[in-house]
Amino acid sequence: MDLADCFYLGKIIRSFGYKGELIIHLDVDDPSAYEKMESVFVYLQGALIPFFIDRINRKPNSRQMVVHFQDINKEEDARPLYGKDLYLPLSLLPPLEGNKFYYHEIEGFNVVDMRHGDLGHVLQVLDLPGNPLLEIKCGSREILVPLRDEFIERIDRAGNRIYVKTPEGLIDMYLSGSTSSDL
Repeated sequence: MDLADCFYLGKIIRSFGYKGELIIHLDVDDPSAYEKMESVFVYLQGALIPFFIDRINRKPNSRQMVVHFQDINKEEDARPLYGKDLYLPLSLLPPLEGNKFYYHEIEGFNVVDMRHGDLGHVLQVLDLPGNPLLEIKCGSREILVPLRDEFIERIDRAGNRIYVKTPEGLIDMYLSGSTSSDL
């Protein structure tokens, strides 16, 4: 299993008690969807290592869970896992419909603006705190569009297209502005 085949689930924070239990923080919208996990991949020394779960309990109204992995029975055994990232296979992500999507899902999609037509394809989503951006390759230029619900008109998964309605002037700024190669 490679990182490209997985999604980031969260991080191991610290131990809980002295019997090898760990507190994990889930970086997901719905932590309750992961309350019955049987295993998880831990990123250790550049590789994804599977760990099987004996017990898992979510703290009430929290993104934190207390997890006990098989064969981790002492705090000393758990200590090397502190701060490590957790992953699950992409195949375990629940499918999204309508205008909801996972960032990795739209890489390579063509972006069609309601005013300007075809802009190019999504290189990636830059997941900046509080302001994710679509990075679009438009000919020799790069266009950054804030990934906001009000800008997304619709997603055409079958046609690999995202239809957007960007604020007036945003795309013009990229298309008519000079670039460092123009100077």
